[in-house]
Amino acid sequence: MINVGIVGGTGYTGGELARLICNHSGMDLTAMTSRGNAGKPVSSVHGYLKGYVDLDFKSSIDGDEDVDLVFLATPHGVSMEHVPHLLDMGLKVVDLSGDYRLDDEAVYRKWYGKGHEDQDNLAKAVYGLPELFRDKISKAQLVANPGCYPTASILALAPLYAADLVDGDVIIDAKSGTSGAGINPTARTHHPNCGESVIAYNSGKHRHQPEIDLILHKLGGGGDVYFSPHLVPIISGILASCYLDVKDEMTTGELQDLYSKFYSGERFVHVTEEGSIRDVVGSNHCQVAPVCMGGRKVAVFSSIDNLVKGASGQAVQCANIMCGLPEGMGIDFPGLGV
Repeated sequence: MINVGIVGGTGYTGGELARLICNHSGMDLTAMTSRGNAGKPVSSVHGYLKGYVDLDFKSSIDGDEDVDLVFLATPHGVSMEHVPHLLDMGLKVVDLSGDYRLDDEAVYRKWYGKGHEDQDNLAKAVYGLPELFRDKISKAQLVANPGCYPTASILALAPLYAADLVDGDVIIDAKSGTSGAGINPTARTHHPNCGESVIAYNSGKHRHQPEIDLILHKLGGGGDVYFSPHLVPIISGILASCYLDVKDEMTTGELQDLYSKFYSGERFVHVTEEGSIRDVVGSNHCQVAPVCMGGRKVAVFSSIDNLVKGASGQAVQCANIMCGLPEGMGIDFPGLGV
């Protein structure tokens, strides 16, 4: 049994991690931290965990706990304060923030507005997208869990980049539910502002932009990626609509074959004929639907649950790989469908 701790347990991703781990047959949740709720029962914050997680929040993980692996569900800039100490303790770490996703300190500084305080481990972190980096994850002590938008976008485009079929620039029009903004309310996520609206925000300056660029261009060539996120009035789910030209004319059937071969054997990526958020919400699955729009014009639609495959579910998937457990343990169930 792998004993795990969660640092930053009061947010949506921390709660979702606890929900997945509490019924995981290979992991035991032994500690959850919250500076503001230390001493309080976890179920007093996450009511849905009552009867499943019988723990009180701690203020920190200090070495007295029986822990083998730690999930960091903390904001960017906070994770890097914890990682060196946890690694020195000999623990495996999966970081759900953006602190270790970019392997260049200058790029991190540009997009996050501050210097990186743990550059040694920044260079050692493995990007935690199992479908592309499974072998590296299996040997890693520190895994940088991908962002939600990048997970949907990269899985949508990876087969085309890997086959060197992308000709020119790519446009990603991505739409996310409001839970992606985190548990603390803002003016943008206040219900009267977003409840019956679609909001395009942070186009050209979203912190997931360089993450998408980095991973796609590691796979192959292609021009610039233009990423535009939108907030839509649902709670969970992402649909990333990706538009591009390929180098030669292709049919939808040829695209489907390419994607089916690329993702052959992948439990959590499915090639479909259309994109549907409802099919994946509540699950760790991603559905990708490549379509020929005529000639060399291609669209690929990718759908995930932003809190599961886009965050906590993928973190558990990575942790399973790191610990030598079956990859789907604790996360192999279908979406809600409604």
